[in-house]
Amino acid sequence: MAERSFKKEVQQLRIPAGEEFRGEGILAITKALLQSGVGYVGGYQGSPISHLMDVLADANEILEELGVHFETSASEATAAAMLAASVMYPIRGAVTWKSTVGTNVASDALANLASGGVTGGALVIIGEDYGEGSSIMQERSHAFAMKSQMWLLDPRPNLESIVQSVEDGFELSEASNTPVMLQVRIRSCHVHGRFITKENKRPAFTLAEAMAHPVRDTGRIVLPPASFGHEHEKIEHRWPAAVRFIRERKLNEFFDGDITDVGLILQGGLYNGVIRSLQLLGLADAFGNSRIPMYVMNVTYPVIDDEVVQFCEGKRAVLLLEEGQPDYIEQNLHAILRKAVVATHLSGKDVLPMAGEYTTAAMRNGIEAFLKAQAPMLLVTHPAVDADEMARKGKAATVPLNFHPRIKDLANVVPARPAGFCVGCPERPIFAAMKLVEQDLGAHHVSCDIGCHLFSILPPFNLGATTMGYGLGAASSSAFNVKSGKRAISVMGDGGFWHNGLTSGIANAVFNKHDGVIIIVDNFYSSATGGQDIPSSRADNPRRATQNPIEHAIRGAGVKWLRVIDRTYDVARMRDTLEEALTTPEGGPKVIIAQSECMLNKQRRVKPQIAKAVKAGTRVVKERFGVDPDVCTGDHACIRLSGCPSLSVKDSGDPLKDDPVAHVDSNCVGCGNCGEVAEAAVLCPSFYRADIIHNPTGLDRFMARIRQTVIRFLQTRRATRLARHAL
Repeated sequence: MAERSFKKEVQQLRIPAGEEFRGEGILAITKALLQSGVGYVGGYQGSPISHLMDVLADANEILEELGVHFETSASEATAAAMLAASVMYPIRGAVTWKSTVGTNVASDALANLASGGVTGGALVIIGEDYGEGSSIMQERSHAFAMKSQMWLLDPRPNLESIVQSVEDGFELSEASNTPVMLQVRIRSCHVHGRFITKENKRPAFTLAEAMAHPVRDTGRIVLPPASFGHEHEKIEHRWPAAVRFIRERKLNEFFDGDITDVGLILQGGLYNGVIRSLQLLGLADAFGNSRIPMYVMNVTYPVIDDEVVQFCEGKRAVLLLEEGQPDYIEQNLHAILRKAVVATHLSGKDVLPMAGEYTTAAMRNGIEAFLKAQAPMLLVTHPAVDADEMARKGKAATVPLNFHPRIKDLANVVPARPAGFCVGCPERPIFAAMKLVEQDLGAHHVSCDIGCHLFSILPPFNLGATTMGYGLGAASSSAFNVKSGKRAISVMGDGGFWHNGLTSGIANAVFNKHDGVIIIVDNFYSSATGGQDIPSSRADNPRRATQNPIEHAIRGAGVKWLRVIDRTYDVARMRDTLEEALTTPEGGPKVIIAQSECMLNKQRRVKPQIAKAVKAGTRVVKERFGVDPDVCTGDHACIRLSGCPSLSVKDSGDPLKDDPVAHVDSNCVGCGNCGEVAEAAVLCPSFYRADIIHNPTGLDRFMARIRQTVIRFLQTRRATRLARHAL
């Protein structure tokens, strides 16, 4: 159950040629694939292309009508290996995943694919997750393109450019017999716009035809002696063919301006931000027309030497805007200009940040610094400069409200907001139980894994020392397989388990008799990537084989000590099972499968059902929890052990209580974790459960009247006694 359905939107994929397509970037990419005659598509979900996989899944009926095979791959390596279908046959194939983590996983397959080369067009759509909105380590896909000699497209973030790049990518791949990477950033994936459609195409050569007529060319197999010649083929044949295609098809773009002695060179994906920066500096209009000439590199690898020289000749200075580090393109341009004996001064990381996302503010500051050094007359009448000069002279400057050159860095005034578990998350009680065990047995080394459970590293749990990759939680603790009186604990999710953890974690632990504890968080979905189904999901999936228990796979791998907890909210049971695993004399890996449905997906599933039932007049009971302010002592131990966003504080209303009391707000989903934690930790009994009944029956109303009568009686008696004592 993905976090978003595109059942309605995918119908736009049927729009005939010549009509206007409106929608999101990922929808446009899908339409471009169909217009290009793709034969098969695969991939692994993950931001920012999670929705692309969801779109493809929802559009599977349309894909089948066109004879396109779609598959949700078990990992990025699986997806990359799919492109082997394009090695021997003229079939166009496309795969997608989150980069750079996914490209790391897929790099072995990509290296082999790029070595032998392809016959059909092979397109790798990379969801570049770089910048402050990212959830991964900060690296660039550019290095993989350079390493394996794959061509890298970075189109301008508008639908026309993105669609054109998909079509150009297939043709470039076929013209140079090389797989092509298409980099789409977060903003490109979710940008909205329009373009004029072309007709969807059936594959010119199908997978069925390939099966019927097998082809074998040992020259494309990565095996000596052919593999030794692949490197020469890349440089002597494929590279020149790619350069020729890029130059002749004008994949890179030149934009003129009335200023001729300076210019800007930029990655295509930065185009919108650069135009906005120039607008703020008064050097571009509202329609995106820049006064400064620009060379937009929609292909960032390979760099076309002739185009760079052509753009730089006659200019005094040029600024390169290259996001991230190392400065691959800047080094390349320096070499090109020096070899061509072009005297143009090249600026880049000297005025722009060496690392970090190139936001509009960062690029505006960099362009301003470049122009101050190379063409200060362009900034003389602009507020950015005028404000500085007037400030020095003690004069007030009139600056537009939406732009001020000295806005204080928000990071200095806004508190950090660390990521955390959702309200009602079933993983929260697991780590509350670990904290309780820590109080009894002391601290243990905890190896974490990619997924929602990674939030346990942050407050209030403060658990976990490392995270090394998706499904690598158990492998991360393999070095600690030593006798020391304590056992290492490792965590992985069900998504990570099926992605990589079964072999690299469980089988490895069995083989090496790892005497540690492995917790597998089974929340029924690949929740961290958007709630997609995986082999162990409970739901019936008409196109996938689900309901394959993790327990069976683990026992098949040879694990002897295995416990399954089918309700993670039972904190006491979680605590006791963890203590047993950490103290049992039995050797070998101890595996705990902690199961409860992801609350986000559960709410997406249940809320519509409840709303429908309430509207139909059916009796529906909703559970809600609260805190009795008269009982709560205000020590907030429950909050420190739970950390649920719905568990907050409020004034007690009692003048004798200085500290605010705990309070459950309206975001509560009724999971009961707060009460379970309080009971397991032997905290104050201040939590209560309230049942909210929609469409109550006559019996419900009768019981409610009885309860109200009893409560009024007890309240009256208590008030009478207090009044008597007061006298």
